[in-house]
Amino acid sequence: MTRVQLCTGILERDDRVLLVATRYPNHAEPLWNLPGGRHEFGETFAAAAQREFREETGLAVHIAGLAYVAESYDGATQTHFSNVAFHVRGEGTPAVPAGERSVVDLAWVPRAELAARLAVRVVREPLIAHLADPELRYFGFPDAGITIAFNR
Repeated sequence: MTRVQLCTGILERDDRVLLVATRYPNHAEPLWNLPGGRHEFGETFAAAAQREFREETGLAVHIAGLAYVAESYDGATQTHFSNVAFHVRGEGTPAVPAGERSVVDLAWVPRAELAARLAVRVVREPLIAHLADPELRYFGFPDAGITIAFNR
């Protein structure tokens, strides 16, 4: 079994959440996600979230606190995914940095429109549930319902 640890950040301004559209080799259309990505050896989860956020949006963010942890399993690839999501603070105007290979767009999405924008259940459901009730901090999915081939 393969384990993939993801670290993401929730940046909100005026009841809108910053999302990124990411292209994956096995999906024809980009998928919308929270900014973030894979944890690297030697990093804390918080440092990984900050690094990935900067790589995908150009913004330096500060960790405000743990939002939630979500895990899921992709039986097709025998992969266990865990996502540690943080509330983050940051100033400035986000933009896809030059040379970014995976992120193709970003958008400030109103809370009321998140469900329509986030096609992947294991991304959508934890975020929406946590924003509605911040006491909800763990989400588990025995079946991810999607296979993601990561860009190298």
